[in-house]
Amino acid sequence: MDEWQEIMSTTQLALEGIRVIDMTRVFAGPISAQILGDLGADVIKVERPGSGDEGRGYGLASVEGKDGKDLRQSGFFTASNRNKRSITVNHSKPEGQDILRALVKTADILIENYKVGDLKRFGLDYESLKAINPRLIYCSITGFGQTGPMAARAGYDGLFQASGGMMAVTGIPEGQPGAGPVKAGPSLVDFVTGHNSAIAILAALNHRNNTGEGQHIDMALLDSSVAMICHIMQDYLISGVQAERLGNGGNGGGPADLIHARDGMTYITAGSDAHWRRMSELMGQPELYADPRFDTNAKRAKINRAELIDIINVWSRQFTTEELQAKFDSVGIPAARYNDLAEVWEDPQVQHRGLRATIPHMWAAAGSVDLIGSPLAGMGATPATIRLAPPLIGEHTAEVLGELGYDAARIASLQEQAII
Repeated sequence: MDEWQEIMSTTQLALEGIRVIDMTRVFAGPISAQILGDLGADVIKVERPGSGDEGRGYGLASVEGKDGKDLRQSGFFTASNRNKRSITVNHSKPEGQDILRALVKTADILIENYKVGDLKRFGLDYESLKAINPRLIYCSITGFGQTGPMAARAGYDGLFQASGGMMAVTGIPEGQPGAGPVKAGPSLVDFVTGHNSAIAILAALNHRNNTGEGQHIDMALLDSSVAMICHIMQDYLISGVQAERLGNGGNGGGPADLIHARDGMTYITAGSDAHWRRMSELMGQPELYADPRFDTNAKRAKINRAELIDIINVWSRQFTTEELQAKFDSVGIPAARYNDLAEVWEDPQVQHRGLRATIPHMWAAAGSVDLIGSPLAGMGATPATIRLAPPLIGEHTAEVLGELGYDAARIASLQEQAII
């Protein structure tokens, strides 16, 4: 038994015995189901026969298959579909609906992200499935929610970064070259919505443990996008004043920004008065602490922020990022070197935390695939684990149908009819 197998065989799983039907595509829904899978749930991903989840074709890179096989595993898909078994089912056909109902009878959770009312046409909505499994927790993830004037609209991450307020407070400050709102690089609204969905599902599981009752969860990307603005939006609700875009500036105290070194950049957060005193002394310019341009947080963080960062940069450019980090550490000022993507994986703390996980992948040319480790791996008794590589389209169809009692002849017949 190799090290990976030994770790997997001895790890306790928090959601062992919980079965999830994942009828989601693209990103927010798959992320939610993946979190449950990382925690030990048996996640069965339901895909379209032939094409599968359209997220398989998104992104800029794909896992290379053995002997030139097209795995249809983009980076986008690979990041959100580990620890799942894939089956293909045509749910528009009665025979496909029968398969899904049989699965529902064995399941604890169903997650779907179809348009509002779409699954009701096939008897796969919550009310219909509740009738055959009252303990079912059914999570619907849509752009705008199940009700309201925009409920029927499709929605993707970028739309909600624009409409929910994130882009209003992200980007280059007014008056500077390139000023204007900017979308965050990653699909953050999708990612956070996936996590919110997992939290809601876990809460619903606890409610079911107490009452025996399942429930429907209405999760919307819009809701998550507004909530994500958090303290900045709360400032607006209190003051009625639109926050300024600050570029790389912090949203709390100051100075907080990227500063330049001889060999790169470092981010500092010296936002309290105590931090600012230490910073001015560290720079050999203690008079800056009481300088009327910088003697309040508002002046350092907003009013005279650019002027202060220019002064700091004159000082910081004398040193390497390593030398700066040592200086900041010596006086307790929070700081971190700016890393590009390659440098992230060279960071000694990232390596220590095991955030790059290499697991076997029987279909990959390399025989394995590198994945991003789960932040939930630090649970003391039941850590999140990565046990299964992202699946091929329908890789486990025969296996799962066999568990439901379908024999080989019946499975072959369903394949001939393009039901699976």
